[in-house]
Amino acid sequence: MKWLVRILFALGAMAIVGALGVVGMYYYIKPELPSVAVLKDVRLQTPMRVYSADGELISQFGEKRRIPLNIEDMPPLLIKAFLDTEDSRFYEHPGIDFVGLGRAAVNLVLTGHKSQGASTITMQLARNFFLTREKTYIRKIKEMFIAWHIEQLLSKNEILELYLNKIELGHRAFGVGAAAQVYYGKDVKDLTLPEMAVLAGLPKAPSTLNPISSPERALARRNVVLARMKDMGDITQAQYDDASTAPNTAKYHGAEITLSAHYVAEMVRQEMVDLFGEDAAYGEGYQVFTTINSKDQRAAQQAVITNVLNYDRRHGWRGPAQKLKDWPWDESKIQDFLKGQMTYTPLIPAVVTAVQDQSATVEVKGKGKLELDWAAMDWARPFINENRQGPAPDKASEIVAPGDLVYVRPHGDGWLLAQIPEVNSAFVSLRPQDGAIEALVGGFNYYLSKYNRVTQAKRQVGSNIKPFIYSAALDNGFTLASLVNDAPINQWDRSQGYAWRPKNSPPVYNGPTRLRMGLAESKNVMSVRLLRAVGIDTVIDRLSDFGFPREDLPRNESLALGSASLTPMNVARGFSAIANGGFLVTPYLIDKVEDGYGNLVWMATPKVACAECEQMLAKAKPWPVANDQEAAMDAAFAQLQGSGDVSWQEQCPVSYIGSNRLAPRAISAQTAFLVTQAMESTIWGGGSWNHGTGWNGTGWRAARELKRHDIAGKTGTTNESKDAWFSGFMPDLQATSWIGYDTYQHELGGTTRMKAITDDPIFGKEGGAKSAQPPWNAYMKVALDGIPEEGFPVPPGIVTVRIDRETGKLTRATDYTSRFEYFKAGTEPKTFARDTLANPFDGPLQPSQSSNDDIFAPAEPQKTGN
Repeated sequence: MKWLVRILFALGAMAIVGALGVVGMYYYIKPELPSVAVLKDVRLQTPMRVYSADGELISQFGEKRRIPLNIEDMPPLLIKAFLDTEDSRFYEHPGIDFVGLGRAAVNLVLTGHKSQGASTITMQLARNFFLTREKTYIRKIKEMFIAWHIEQLLSKNEILELYLNKIELGHRAFGVGAAAQVYYGKDVKDLTLPEMAVLAGLPKAPSTLNPISSPERALARRNVVLARMKDMGDITQAQYDDASTAPNTAKYHGAEITLSAHYVAEMVRQEMVDLFGEDAAYGEGYQVFTTINSKDQRAAQQAVITNVLNYDRRHGWRGPAQKLKDWPWDESKIQDFLKGQMTYTPLIPAVVTAVQDQSATVEVKGKGKLELDWAAMDWARPFINENRQGPAPDKASEIVAPGDLVYVRPHGDGWLLAQIPEVNSAFVSLRPQDGAIEALVGGFNYYLSKYNRVTQAKRQVGSNIKPFIYSAALDNGFTLASLVNDAPINQWDRSQGYAWRPKNSPPVYNGPTRLRMGLAESKNVMSVRLLRAVGIDTVIDRLSDFGFPREDLPRNESLALGSASLTPMNVARGFSAIANGGFLVTPYLIDKVEDGYGNLVWMATPKVACAECEQMLAKAKPWPVANDQEAAMDAAFAQLQGSGDVSWQEQCPVSYIGSNRLAPRAISAQTAFLVTQAMESTIWGGGSWNHGTGWNGTGWRAARELKRHDIAGKTGTTNESKDAWFSGFMPDLQATSWIGYDTYQHELGGTTRMKAITDDPIFGKEGGAKSAQPPWNAYMKVALDGIPEEGFPVPPGIVTVRIDRETGKLTRATDYTSRFEYFKAGTEPKTFARDTLANPFDGPLQPSQSSNDDIFAPAEPQKTGN
């Protein structure tokens, strides 16, 4: 009896000491326990996903792939698979499974090894969120306390949902949603039983049990899970038999990119980091919807690639990319070598293994052996210099040899010999009404060069500058019918000691020429004379109105020829202001940002071009707030809204309402319309009139290919042809194309020559129309498909009169010597071209005078001629 008392006393003391120890340990660990707020606001690190405007996935950023799901969206059988395998008593214990702990303790005493089966799902959650993976007793104790604490704060379903979204499942997949995509390319609801069992077997060792790296181990572990599910009564014997013999169907599925646009993705990444910070941008699961139109983006990318390859091919074959040493190689060595070579879509590396008379056998990366016939390689005249190629080859051995590393590209049903181009290109398309970027291509290939030429490359704009200079002239005494002398300029510069002689290209001079024709034919000397007449300060002020940085505008007459260096985005923005009727919009790429649950967290509020809104505001003048345009506009809107007159709502789109939404003006609507008219002549006419037989503008290829009259454009080629441009638009879409060299390097006479950016010309007989316009035409052909033709709207204050083509004065002639021309009201000519046709009426001409019906016409869009 005495011994029994002692034993009971000892046990009681041990219990008290143990309890005190547990309490002491709890207070020791308590400061590290998570708060209710932390647990309720656990943020799963979820990658940022970038989409086009129409929902195609462009890119995904973030180290961890995770697709958060509500527990209601997870298949019950998948949940059962995890519970049966990881914690079958999950809904019964308080976060700590004392039965499992006891079993683990006995196992430790008997074997000396720690059991892996003592951790509950709640304990695993505690470890994953709040602790390290170090295997120490103190960590295990902390784990148990945190698990118990979590169970007090969250429901069982909340805990299970966090666990199934958090658990690491290999290949950077965290949570069952991401794992289903990574291994099977499926949503969780579409998983089969054996696939669910594979995922449920991964938490034990995701790196060594996953079905991609270790398929045999994964299948063995899958069958353990299936057996556990059968024992727990969650699947039948028949289900077990079928699932346990199913083959391994897992393979790696990357992010489901459906629209590859790397330059766009990188721009979005940078902007998101600026908006939200790096940690949030990469881990908060933001869904970023861009302004990119997927159809237009694909068209732009294909147009740039095709044009660059065509340009490169026109200038000859520079030889193989590399000659392999110690040739010949066996096939396995060739394949291993090719695996290490980059593919620059559509260019694929290949090794020449045999050369026949007029064909070659190549081993192509990922494709095996292919034959290049003579049609695939007969273009390869040897490159000599910028303007010359060698003679056309007669046989394949003059082009390639066995052991050459070359590139090939698919073409129709066959393949073409190709090479990595040295020239590069950029393309950007904007929606003129608000600056939304519809398509953007920063270069030939992102992996070849991550340099985004749309936003980073400042290049001389050449004749692309002229429409903006003409706009200044049209606001300073000139009209489209004004005559400017198209004659050579020879000006001695005393300070420099030489004469400045700007020339037309080609060097053809027509004498007195109307402004419309001067812009259509891109007459250099006329642009210089206009700059002189208007004044360089006035021109620079006007160019800055279009958003061109003043620091990039040289204060000399070379500005008239396009010596300013601007980015393609600068240029596209400027032309958008002409296209939209004179408003300076700001290009933007991100339309809206949602969190992982579809809640809107950020939305763009671009300033828009809205002539109707502007007119409604004008009706509300005088503005009640002086010296503060934005406040005045707010007050004006308030006046309109409180006036009871709702007619303005029909004319001014509701989404545009608000003073901060109306873009500032760069030029008047009338000036924008007149410049557009001259740019239409670039497309539909710009050369000498041949008695009604037709004439060509510098952008005539657009007229031939697009066959529509609602397009306006301008070519641009810089001095010595270092850059080539084409910019153009229709009422609802603007696009700018550039082609040129970043740096230039090739073998010549046994030496390697490098040149700086500004030293490399677009090769012989190339220019804006030939080199930069083809991708613009190809893009517009796709982008405008199905869009009906619409004329540029004629703004108020524009009149039309019939003029003599030669003099720009009034005429009654109705043959090829005349045309209708647009003028700002009050600037139209008042005299006739010939004395015999002098105005028979006293006073100024009026459109209402019936005798002049053959002179005046309604101000409506006309077919464009010269």
